[in-house]
Amino acid sequence: MRNTFLSMIVIFAHLLALSSCQGQHKKQTSQTSNLGGKCDGCEAIYEYKDKSLTYVDTLPDFTKNQPQLKITGVVFQKDGTTPAPNVILYIYHTNRKGIYEKKGDEKGLAKRHGFIRGWIKTNQAGQYTFYTFQPVAYPNRSEPAHVHIIVKEPGKKEYYIDNYVFDNDPLLTQKQRDKFKNRGGSGVSHLQKENGLLSIKRDIVLGLNIPNYE
Repeated sequence: MRNTFLSMIVIFAHLLALSSCQGQHKKQTSQTSNLGGKCDGCEAIYEYKDKSLTYVDTLPDFTKNQPQLKITGVVFQKDGTTPAPNVILYIYHTNRKGIYEKKGDEKGLAKRHGFIRGWIKTNQAGQYTFYTFQPVAYPNRSEPAHVHIIVKEPGKKEYYIDNYVFDNDPLLTQKQRDKFKNRGGSGVSHLQKENGLLSIKRDIVLGLNIPNYE
């Protein structure tokens, strides 16, 4: 009788521990799935297919458009000081008419984002560089000119961070600036001239101001 009673206690304790473990797993899974909040179109970060990613990429029509633009910087871990290697960054933007240009044979999210887009994977020093050209605002001038950016770090769900915008853009009003959440750090970029092209530098801190990030 005593052995039966002890066995029942052991079984109950096991079930209690299992339930707690499952609850914790469910909580962690929920937090992971909600990382960054809603991110419409973020899955485009996987559309590089079989392309071998490095820390440098040149977007289509770079040589056909002016002004040419270099986007560069370092991606850091959440502590803001440790470089983050093997992080994939995906960017896309409008053409010089403010349109997400398409060729007509696009598949997946290229039907929305157009073909002016690129992917990199940070090197061991967390560095990244894109060569592209400066986009312009939408034809209705509802927003400042901008470059969208999505982040995929190892072991975490993809999420978006603040767009790159240009500090000298007349459409970048204080009202527009007040809307920014500084996800990943400020996206307000200062244009500089470098070897005949425009250049902006933006360092990114993973998880900074990103909801449900751990």
